[in-house]
Amino acid sequence: MRVMIVEDEFLIASLLESVVHDNGHETLGPVSTVEQALAYAPRADIALVDLGLSDGNSGHLLARRLIDRFGIDVIFVTGDPGSLPYGFDGALAVIAKPFRDEEITEALQRAIDKRSRSVARRVAT
Repeated sequence: MRVMIVEDEFLIASLLESVVHDNGHETLGPVSTVEQALAYAPRADIALVDLGLSDGNSGHLLARRLIDRFGIDVIFVTGDPGSLPYGFDGALAVIAKPFRDEEITEALQRAIDKRSRSVARRVAT
């Protein structure tokens, strides 16, 4: 799977990249702005998205575009899980920083399982 990392903190982005690679996936990025993320989006399967990006509190707006426009599964990784707007749906997980590697691994597996079920349904019809 191709996992896009949308994170403006270099250390966190590096840690996420390491976990993604350790799980056998390819990374796109890391990128730190909505504009950069949208440029990478057509090649991504999954996105790890920080809610509070350097270009504003725009992570949830980016996520909505990734989900609706590109069909990308989104996993939020954030220092402030409470900043997710009330009623937002569509993200597979919200993981609080600091995170454990296992939390990222489990969320990635949920995204892979979801994609596998989706493919199986399309093949069955």
